[in-house]
Amino acid sequence: MQASSLYDLSPLVRMMLMGIVIAGGPLAWIALRNSSAPPARRLQALTVLTLFLTFDLVLFGAFTRLTDSGLGCPDWPGCYGSASPVGAREHIAAAQSAMPTGPVTHGKAWIEMIHRYLATGVGVLILTLAIGSWLERRRGAGSSPVHPWWPLATLAWVCIQGAFGALTVTMKLFPAIVTLHLLGGLVLLALLCAQAVSHQQAARAQGPVPVAAGLRLALWLTAGLVALQAALGGWVSTNYAVLACSEFPMCQGSWWPAMNFTQGFAIWRELGHNPDGSLISFAALTAIHYVHRLAAYLVLATLWLLAWRLHRGGVLQRQARWLAGLAGLQLVTGLSNVVLDWPLVAAVAHTGGAAALVVVLTWALADSRVGAGSRPAFAANGLSA
Repeated sequence: MQASSLYDLSPLVRMMLMGIVIAGGPLAWIALRNSSAPPARRLQALTVLTLFLTFDLVLFGAFTRLTDSGLGCPDWPGCYGSASPVGAREHIAAAQSAMPTGPVTHGKAWIEMIHRYLATGVGVLILTLAIGSWLERRRGAGSSPVHPWWPLATLAWVCIQGAFGALTVTMKLFPAIVTLHLLGGLVLLALLCAQAVSHQQAARAQGPVPVAAGLRLALWLTAGLVALQAALGGWVSTNYAVLACSEFPMCQGSWWPAMNFTQGFAIWRELGHNPDGSLISFAALTAIHYVHRLAAYLVLATLWLLAWRLHRGGVLQRQARWLAGLAGLQLVTGLSNVVLDWPLVAAVAHTGGAAALVVVLTWALADSRVGAGSRPAFAANGLSA
């Protein structure tokens, strides 16, 4: 592969302009559809659309990783110092000629750069959301259901995500960094979803649903388990451990195959290596895979139990149906990854299912509170107690 600087900021301005162009379409669509709506309604629409596009970005990030395109451009933020693979075609051709099945090809470069363009566009939308929220707050104190600090925190978080995206490239797919980048995307979804729910409650003049303290605790515990399982799933994917077990329910013909947990869960190491530089063993990959599989049994059971409790309690019915359905999707796509040799569609859908679970659980938590009685109305300056 032809050598290049890991960081080349020369195309940064052009990348930012590309992000503005990409964000311009959604912003124009919001403006046209809500031309006569009040500012609060436009902020609500922008929040929901940004949430949707961020979800798409998470899916495309999974597609980028699963097609081995994460190093399609081995520098950051551009591609061999150019703002697009078009300007880097000679460098890419040289790298591809030297290593035809390597990480740098024209196709992989385009996938990697499209992911960066989309991420920049989402960043511009979140910046617009933060500015709009502050302007709305200045126009009328207390008129917005979302305090401007929330979109500002979201903007700060998306900048952190950008830094992790850069480290993903410059640290050559370091497993801990890639996993943190995935988890950071899920946190971004949760932040946007919480704001979208607050806007929706204000638009409908309704507060959060009162639920029993035990049910509220179950929501939090389930969210914690899903977050842990997402981290384990990211660790499986970033270490390419999916195919360590190619049968179900057993693994390698055993209910407890040979596993090396010490190597498998040594966090700070390069891809495919132990901290001392030696190659990671197959037993370590088996441990990574099997821990994720065992945890999945607990998480699926917890999700279905929570969905049943919500349905039986007559609260958060839409969220309950989504949780039950998404748990089923995760079971099907997880099994497909194992028995069908990790098909790309199933693998991307599995990541999408995890992201959707985070969104639905955030939705349920933001739309509920501990209490009893009927759903309270939305107060002028926020949600009533």
